[in-house]
Amino acid sequence: MPITLTLTEGVLPEGQEAVAIAKITESFLKHHGMSGNTVMTPNVTAHVAMLPEGHTFAGGKLVKGAWVETKTPSFALADRSVQMSFFGEAVQILHDLSNGTLAKDHIWANGVHAVDGTWNINGSPLTNAEIGDAVSAG
Repeated sequence: MPITLTLTEGVLPEGQEAVAIAKITESFLKHHGMSGNTVMTPNVTAHVAMLPEGHTFAGGKLVKGAWVETKTPSFALADRSVQMSFFGEAVQILHDLSNGTLAKDHIWANGVHAVDGTWNINGSPLTNAEIGDAVSAG
Protein backbone atom coordinates (compact mmCIF):
# COMPACT_ATOMS: atom_id res chain seq x y z
CA MET A 1 0.00 0.00 0.00
CA PRO A 2 2.21 2.77 -1.22
CA ILE A 3 2.15 6.17 0.36
CA THR A 4 3.58 8.95 -1.76
CA LEU A 5 4.79 12.05 0.05
CA THR A 6 5.50 14.91 -2.33
CA LEU A 7 7.21 17.98 -0.89
CA THR A 8 8.40 21.32 -2.15
CA GLU A 9 12.09 21.50 -1.22
CA GLY A 10 12.59 23.25 2.08
CA VAL A 11 9.12 22.80 3.60
CA LEU A 12 10.58 20.31 6.10
CA PRO A 13 13.97 20.63 7.76
CA GLU A 14 16.54 18.47 5.99
CA GLY A 15 16.38 14.84 7.09
CA GLN A 16 12.80 15.01 8.39
CA GLU A 17 11.40 13.24 5.33
CA ALA A 18 12.22 9.80 6.78
CA VAL A 19 10.67 10.79 10.10
CA ALA A 20 7.53 11.93 8.27
CA ILE A 21 7.26 8.64 6.37
CA ALA A 22 7.74 6.58 9.55
CA LYS A 23 5.09 8.57 11.44
CA ILE A 24 2.59 8.60 8.57
CA THR A 25 3.04 4.84 8.03
CA GLU A 26 2.45 4.12 11.71
CA SER A 27 -0.60 6.41 11.64
CA PHE A 28 -2.03 4.53 8.66
CA LEU A 29 -1.56 1.19 10.43
CA LYS A 30 -2.90 2.50 13.75
CA HIS A 31 -6.07 3.97 12.28
CA HIS A 32 -6.79 0.66 10.54
CA GLY A 33 -6.19 -1.35 13.73
CA MET A 34 -3.13 -3.04 12.22
CA SER A 35 -0.18 -1.69 14.21
CA GLY A 36 2.41 -4.45 14.35
CA ASN A 37 0.55 -6.74 11.93
CA THR A 38 3.28 -8.96 10.45
CA VAL A 39 1.65 -9.13 7.02
CA MET A 40 0.47 -5.56 6.57
CA THR A 41 3.33 -3.63 8.19
CA PRO A 42 5.99 -4.56 5.60
CA ASN A 43 3.47 -4.00 2.79
CA VAL A 44 2.80 -0.37 3.64
CA THR A 45 5.51 1.12 1.45
CA ALA A 46 6.36 4.74 0.80
CA HIS A 47 8.47 7.09 -1.22
CA VAL A 48 9.24 10.78 -1.14
CA ALA A 49 9.21 12.99 -4.21
CA MET A 50 11.07 16.23 -3.61
CA LEU A 51 10.26 19.01 -6.07
CA PRO A 52 12.30 22.18 -6.45
CA GLU A 53 10.78 25.46 -5.39
CA GLY A 54 9.01 26.92 -8.41
CA HIS A 55 7.61 23.53 -9.49
CA THR A 56 4.60 23.18 -7.14
CA PHE A 57 1.28 24.94 -7.60
CA ALA A 58 -2.17 25.47 -6.11
CA GLY A 59 -4.86 27.27 -8.05
CA GLY A 60 -2.37 27.73 -10.87
CA LYS A 61 -0.02 29.80 -8.70
CA LEU A 62 3.31 28.91 -7.17
CA VAL A 63 3.05 27.45 -3.68
CA LYS A 64 5.27 25.63 -1.22
CA GLY A 65 3.42 22.61 0.03
CA ALA A 66 3.11 18.94 0.80
CA TRP A 67 0.93 16.23 -0.73
CA VAL A 68 0.10 12.83 0.76
CA GLU A 69 -1.39 10.18 -1.53
CA THR A 70 -2.28 6.63 -0.62
CA LYS A 71 -2.94 3.78 -3.01
CA THR A 72 -4.86 1.01 -1.26
CA PRO A 73 -7.33 -1.84 -1.73
CA SER A 74 -10.91 -0.58 -1.62
CA PHE A 75 -11.51 -1.72 1.97
CA ALA A 76 -8.77 0.58 3.30
CA LEU A 77 -9.77 4.16 4.07
CA ALA A 78 -13.39 3.22 3.36
CA ASP A 79 -14.72 4.34 6.75
CA ARG A 80 -15.25 8.11 7.15
CA SER A 81 -13.90 8.13 10.71
CA VAL A 82 -10.68 6.44 9.51
CA GLN A 83 -10.39 8.95 6.67
CA MET A 84 -10.79 11.87 9.06
CA SER A 85 -8.45 10.51 11.72
CA PHE A 86 -5.66 9.28 9.42
CA PHE A 87 -5.53 12.22 7.02
CA GLY A 88 -5.99 14.67 9.92
CA GLU A 89 -3.06 13.11 11.73
CA ALA A 90 -0.92 13.06 8.56
CA VAL A 91 -1.49 16.80 8.14
CA GLN A 92 -0.61 17.41 11.79
CA ILE A 93 2.57 15.32 11.48
CA LEU A 94 3.81 17.39 8.53
CA HIS A 95 2.84 20.67 10.17
CA ASP A 96 4.66 19.70 13.38
CA LEU A 97 7.79 18.44 11.56
CA SER A 98 7.98 21.78 9.73
CA ASN A 99 8.14 23.47 13.15
CA GLY A 100 4.82 25.09 12.29
CA THR A 101 6.09 26.84 9.16
CA LEU A 102 4.14 24.66 6.71
CA ALA A 103 0.57 25.88 6.98
CA LYS A 104 -2.08 23.17 7.21
CA ASP A 105 -3.87 24.72 4.24
CA HIS A 106 -0.75 23.97 2.16
CA ILE A 107 -0.91 20.24 2.93
CA TRP A 108 -3.16 18.27 0.59
CA ALA A 109 -4.05 14.59 0.67
CA ASN A 110 -6.03 11.99 -1.22
CA GLY A 111 -6.59 8.27 -1.39
CA VAL A 112 -6.78 6.15 -4.53
CA HIS A 113 -8.30 2.65 -4.50
CA ALA A 114 -6.92 -0.22 -6.57
CA VAL A 115 -9.11 -2.56 -8.62
CA ASP A 116 -9.95 -5.71 -6.65
CA GLY A 117 -7.51 -8.48 -7.52
CA THR A 118 -4.66 -6.21 -8.59
CA TRP A 119 -2.96 -5.72 -5.23
CA ASN A 120 0.35 -7.63 -4.97
CA ILE A 121 1.70 -9.02 -1.72
CA ASN A 122 4.77 -11.26 -1.86
CA GLY A 123 4.73 -11.07 -5.66
CA SER A 124 1.19 -12.41 -6.11
CA PRO A 125 -1.93 -10.45 -7.08
CA LEU A 126 -4.57 -10.87 -4.37
CA THR A 127 -8.26 -10.11 -4.15
CA ASN A 128 -9.60 -8.10 -1.22
CA ALA A 129 -10.78 -11.36 0.40
CA GLU A 130 -7.34 -12.93 -0.02
CA ILE A 131 -5.68 -9.86 1.49
CA GLY A 132 -8.12 -10.05 4.40
CA ASP A 133 -7.21 -13.70 4.98
CA ALA A 134 -3.48 -12.91 4.86
CA VAL A 135 -3.80 -9.94 7.21
CA SER A 136 -5.89 -11.89 9.73
CA ALA A 137 -3.10 -14.49 9.89
CA GLY A 138 -0.55 -11.77 10.70
